[in-house]
Amino acid sequence: MMSRLPRRAEALMVPSPVRNDPGLFLVDATWGTISPFQIGPGVRTVGELEVIEHIAAGLPLVDTRLEHFYRDGTLPSAHNIPHEQIEGSIGSLDSRVATVFFCNGPQCAATPATIRTLLTGGYPAEAIIYYRGGIHDWMTLGLPVEAPA
Repeated sequence: MMSRLPRRAEALMVPSPVRNDPGLFLVDATWGTISPFQIGPGVRTVGELEVIEHIAAGLPLVDTRLEHFYRDGTLPSAHNIPHEQIEGSIGSLDSRVATVFFCNGPQCAATPATIRTLLTGGYPAEAIIYYRGGIHDWMTLGLPVEAPA
């Protein structure tokens, strides 16, 4: 088994832009537990190009991170349903439309927990799209992040 770097005392869970050096980010590779690419039977996992197409088509995105992370910046058009509130929010989702769910990135447990809750609650897998890269990969690829309205 491979081992990762030891966890830092104070994790930096969201990449931080390097001041006065556009395009460079400080990334902490020591926090979290890496999630599998295939998160559940029938759930499709996508990358950035598919998320961009989803946004352009005006389809829904859900940021499953805690509200304070969401307020600091999220993917364009995403709305926030923190993973700990998903069970009570299932009724606000339209299961007839595929929705992209994301969190901080491949090492974040928020979206995998959200998807497990949705599937356990009978939500259809074909309506769930998992963006595994999350805000981590989105930002480090230089894609736009916006403050929620």
